[in-house]
Amino acid sequence: MPSPDIAQILIAFAVLLFSLTVHEAAHAFTADRLGDPTARLLGRVSLNPAVHIDPIGTVLFPLIAIATNLPVIGWAKPVPVDGRNLPHFRRDFMLIAAAGPVSNLVLATLAAVIWRVLSGGAVEAAGVPEFVVTVLQRMLLINVLLAVFNMIPIPPLDGGNVLAGLLPPQLAEQYDRLRPWGFLLLYALMLTGMLSAIVGPPAELILSWLL
Repeated sequence: MPSPDIAQILIAFAVLLFSLTVHEAAHAFTADRLGDPTARLLGRVSLNPAVHIDPIGTVLFPLIAIATNLPVIGWAKPVPVDGRNLPHFRRDFMLIAAAGPVSNLVLATLAAVIWRVLSGGAVEAAGVPEFVVTVLQRMLLINVLLAVFNMIPIPPLDGGNVLAGLLPPQLAEQYDRLRPWGFLLLYALMLTGMLSAIVGPPAELILSWLL
């Protein structure tokens, strides 16, 4: 059994940590701009990873997954939102939820643009340092996967919160009752292999557009 490549593990973890930080900061920034200062007062409108880290979800599980080539399961501390401060709660909460995945798509797009500039549009870029290539590849792939995964319409994922904002109020209230069971549903999808079938096709489509 080959020994794990420590450098590759550290690069993947650093990219994931940065991507999760941007994701949560986007939630916090959007909430603050829409009228809820809760996250800002807690220091969450920040690109400092320390304020967003969840020891289990941001450090332990991702490191285990990356080191063992398992699907990366990771999360950061949720950004608190006080709906009483939002003038248009359903619309604003939906926008706050969407801000996270959108930020990951922005990061993926930036990585793709930088790659195109360095490679001149070629599949491989001769002369580009291997470290740079690895970082850009990881940045592109991880952020696309984060965006697609988080937009799965199961609460408490961002996609569930976006869908709740689009549904009629009465139907949204019934739909929100899935929230306590959301992570169980996600783990069931993962263990049955259905999660890859859900995330894979849209992720591959987005990657084909970007590349």
